Amino acid sequence: MLTITVTTTAVEEKALRWMAADPQVWAENFIKQRALIAMNEIYDMEVARMRSDPEITSIPVSVEEVVLAADIETAAERMASLPTPPMP
Repeated sequence: MLTITVTTTAVEEKALRWMAADPQVWAENFIKQRALIAMNEIYDMEVARMRSDPEITSIPVSVEEVVLAADIETAAERMASLPTPPMP
């Protein structure tokens, strides 16, 4: 399980408290919602891959099971494999 800690400045804290009743809850909800979007993207991608593979005879129904079993690259790995633009 991942724990994320964010330190804000006094100005950032004041701004967050102006826009959210509880900045901690807001941040947790934001992260969980974004993770849910990514989970659905991974699930859809994996189900499409499994459907096109004639050796796969069953597909798990559980989004969590499919996502955990998915052999995917992290965003950092994908970015590292991009060609580096030449320096001017």
